[in-house]
Amino acid sequence: MKILAIEFSSDHRSVAVLGGGQLLAEQTVISGRETAAVALIESALGQAKVERSAIECIAVGIGPGSYTGIRAAIALTQGWQLAHGVKVLGIDSLEALAMGEQAAGRHGEITLAVDAQRGEFYLTKYELADDGIRNVEPTHLAKRPEYESLLAAGHPVIGPGLGDKFPAAEHVGRLAVGRSDFVEASELSPVYLRQIDFVKAPPLRKIPPV
Repeated sequence: MKILAIEFSSDHRSVAVLGGGQLLAEQTVISGRETAAVALIESALGQAKVERSAIECIAVGIGPGSYTGIRAAIALTQGWQLAHGVKVLGIDSLEALAMGEQAAGRHGEITLAVDAQRGEFYLTKYELADDGIRNVEPTHLAKRPEYESLLAAGHPVIGPGLGDKFPAAEHVGRLAVGRSDFVEASELSPVYLRQIDFVKAPPLRKIPPV
């Protein structure tokens, strides 16, 4: 299966093309919101020598991370599915980061973190082993003291903005290989763990004529 993988959850935005479980091409930019997304995709397809029509599945990183970037990636995926009827998968961006670390030879338990702003962090833990990765603590929203206590205790903590560790489209695509739990692109949404706290506006009042 030819897979187009899109990972825009951090300032390091990347697109990859995979075929038969092998990486055919990957393009990465660090321009954040200035990313020319369509041009980046076309560049990766050109490098892989794969036509748009040959893409059978799009795997898109859904965060947690840059809400703007993730929404842009989801919008691209939705448009592609409408136009070409491709299969779609939403992939956890931190799981992709964990896979990338394991593939680079890292082992043991590791905490992955993303700055969620407002003095909060998305945190999750993975066990990295020779035979794969295992999530040992689901992603949750933590206050700064919890994050700082991990650092103070010497636990390995990595993530976007914490050094040079970023999720990559290659690993988003690899996590999609062999899966069949495809979804409608319209059902995709960014990982967002905060409670929705907006207040719905009351209905307009009818003001009688003077």
